[in-house]
Amino acid sequence: SHMREIGEILHKAKSGRLIIRLNEKMDAGTVLVDSKGRNAAKVMELIGPVSKPYASAAPASDRVGGGKEGKKLFFG
Repeated sequence: SHMREIGEILHKAKSGRLIIRLNEKMDAGTVLVDSKGRNAAKVMELIGPVSKPYASAAPASDRVGGGKEGKKLFFG
């Protein structure tokens, strides 16, 4: 199962959502995983221009609450 890097966490919003800079367009509902393949976040909505999309995503758990800035997320 090949995982491809899909983006990185920019920060955690006050709402608790993770703001992620995406490398490509995603659909809402897409589940992103961390480098170990564990569920990290679910894309709730896309923000910004299609050419440089951002996502607002719900963290999979408080453990991810790490919502660490710069943390890479993957798809696949």
